[in-house]
Amino acid sequence: MTDLAAFTAFTSLHGATTASPLLLPNAWDHASATALSEQGFPAIGTTSLAVAAAAGLPDGTGATREETVLLARRLGAGPYLLSVDAEGGFSDDPAEVAELARELAAAGAVGINLEDGRGDGTLTPVELHAAKIAAVKAAVPHLFVNARTDTHWLGGREAATAGTTGRLGAYRQAGADGVFVPGLTDPTAIAALVKSLDAPLNILYSPSGPTVAQLGELGVRRVSLGSLLYRAALGEAMAVAANIRAGRPVGGDAPTYAQVQNLSVRGHDPGPGSC
Repeated sequence: MTDLAAFTAFTSLHGATTASPLLLPNAWDHASATALSEQGFPAIGTTSLAVAAAAGLPDGTGATREETVLLARRLGAGPYLLSVDAEGGFSDDPAEVAELARELAAAGAVGINLEDGRGDGTLTPVELHAAKIAAVKAAVPHLFVNARTDTHWLGGREAATAGTTGRLGAYRQAGADGVFVPGLTDPTAIAALVKSLDAPLNILYSPSGPTVAQLGELGVRRVSLGSLLYRAALGEAMAVAANIRAGRPVGGDAPTYAQVQNLSVRGHDPGPGSC
């Protein structure tokens, strides 16, 4: 699939005419991405927390550029549309962020997440984040930029309400194809934000928040799982180890050794018609 065709296909998954929002599960390695693809998910994201944790580095601090690009290269040839969580672009120089975008696109990514939250708990100045987005779109027009604002995570409730719309408007004007507001779970606030936007809204799924179907009814066009699957897998591994140590039975349906091996083989051979 050409860059333009992949971009068009990915963009169409965010369309208002689709039956439900794009549910984007986030993978952390080759096997998890392949397994999710084989569950029928047409698009797969990555999760920066898992990339950082695997390398023993902190998330959200710009420390995992190399690891992020390496994972994109491993996943970019898969039979799915790949969107990469690139934190804040690993630089405050828009030209360097644009170069990262070129590398990710060359690896096979069709989308990129760029967040304005910083590791020190502050937000990137809106003009700077908008400049990063504009630089990426100028360098790689057919890369879907999902502009994320962390106003609801890093600001108070009042600041979040006042600042979210302004930031998203600036990011959209800079060329963002979609916008992402993690931490926003209130249905009334979500519906109001949807009405104020001219771009597809991405919400981070919360087990205590609206269901995917309910988010779709509110007008949300993309629902990300973020680090949830990775954290669930890690939690299950800890539980299994604890049960074995305590002499308790081990439940669940863990894939066999052969099944995991087969995932790797299939993942490296996308076959005809793949993206």
